[in-house]
Amino acid sequence: MPQATVHLLRHGEVHNPDGVLYGRLPEFHLSDLGREMARTLAEHFRQRAAGGARITYLAASPLDRAQETAAPTAEALNLQIHTEERIIEAENYFEGMKVNKAELRRPKHWPRLVNPLRPSWGEPYKQQASRVMEAVHDARLRAIELADGEYGTGDYSASGPEAILVSHQLPIWATRLSAEGKPLWHDPRKRECTLTSITSLVFDDDGTLVRVKYSEPAASLLPGAASTPGAL
Repeated sequence: MPQATVHLLRHGEVHNPDGVLYGRLPEFHLSDLGREMARTLAEHFRQRAAGGARITYLAASPLDRAQETAAPTAEALNLQIHTEERIIEAENYFEGMKVNKAELRRPKHWPRLVNPLRPSWGEPYKQQASRVMEAVHDARLRAIELADGEYGTGDYSASGPEAILVSHQLPIWATRLSAEGKPLWHDPRKRECTLTSITSLVFDDDGTLVRVKYSEPAASLLPGAASTPGAL
């Protein structure tokens, strides 16, 4: 099989005036800035496709913010958006709350804070990385299959077929740490996974991960953007 790349794209800024940890809650849509970020990413991928990149598969988490981020790219590349449950946001005990020092000092939360390595307040990091990587490998195979059908077997650009998965910061970061062989526990404030950033996983012919790349095509839109994550 040919070399292939799967891009893990984080969604754009979310309209969240109350500053809550929105997690998997419904009806959290992109802000105006988030929609601009999504359009910027669509143009980025459109230019790459115009330059010869074979982007053949697009999927998104079922959550509103991921689907809305994917929509401009789907239009720009004339691709269908497939809904991928395995790349959804992490489960989190603090979902719907404003997470600050005062809230965390409340005794009722203390049992949830005993093990930051797992973490005890949400879905285990290992489980997140596992489910996302399963979706990544399936997307890689699907991108190759679609490229074979569209371009003919073996007729690819130098980098091979590509897929885009629109997901969320924490699952993407856990997957990157796992891919790079690093410990999964971390300080949430130090994640390298900004809004609409791209974490690209590049695989060789037999499906072995050969490198991880990171880029921020919408970096110019980040100053002043909301920093509340979807999950801790």
